[in-house]
Amino acid sequence: MALDTSIPVLVVDDYKTMIRIIRNLLKQLGFEDVDEASDGTEALGKMRERRYGLVISDWNMEPMTGYELLKQVRADTSLAKTPFIMVTAESKTENVIAAKKAGVNNYIVKPFNAQTLKGKIEAVFGD
Repeated sequence: MALDTSIPVLVVDDYKTMIRIIRNLLKQLGFEDVDEASDGTEALGKMRERRYGLVISDWNMEPMTGYELLKQVRADTSLAKTPFIMVTAESKTENVIAAKKAGVNNYIVKPFNAQTLKGKIEAVFGD
């Protein structure tokens, strides 16, 4: 099954450069409809206004972290099914386990390239 690159994607990161990098990687993969938010609170607001086919969120952000965002999304019945990929610079096992328990669909450790991102997205949507 080919990736559906027409889905709207929300990239959440408090670091503008990282948003630009992920946006460029998504573009390389064919995704055109990419929104951005600078923290979990902003992302949650956007998600309540628009249906996203995928959320790619950084873990470490203020005031609402990606982990807190994930928990809020999973607790909201209208958003709970949204595919969610967590991005982090730390590959701490306890973080991965916590994110899995909270319902994350996949996990990417920085730095990563377009192939890694593509693989993680394909894994989320099944082949």
